[in-house]
Amino acid sequence: MSDKYKQPGLCNHYCANQCPIGQQYVPEIKIKELSQIVLEMLASLNSMNKQKDRLIEITADGKITDDELEDFIHIQEELERISITVETLQLWCEKMLDHGVIDVERYNAHRKCAKAEA
Repeated sequence: MSDKYKQPGLCNHYCANQCPIGQQYVPEIKIKELSQIVLEMLASLNSMNKQKDRLIEITADGKITDDELEDFIHIQEELERISITVETLQLWCEKMLDHGVIDVERYNAHRKCAKAEA
């Protein structure tokens, strides 16, 4: 149905709300405007940039002590927000490809080149 109706969000909606496994592991992604997605991503990346030294301090010894736990959970939540924002960007891109806003052939050609360079 997702392909037929050009609604890539249907797969995420099903997994997040109907599938028992997905309900446990897949967050529901809301379609947003590109500018909002980018701003959210930059805000999260900036926040993580400030917290990276603390994450190193917490994890350097391979243990998370009681006095480190609150900071660790906060950093983990910020990383989850980044993950959701990445998924949102991917969903936005799929929608633009499905609706012809982004040229599929050119997009795939650029992706193929980028993978070859990596």
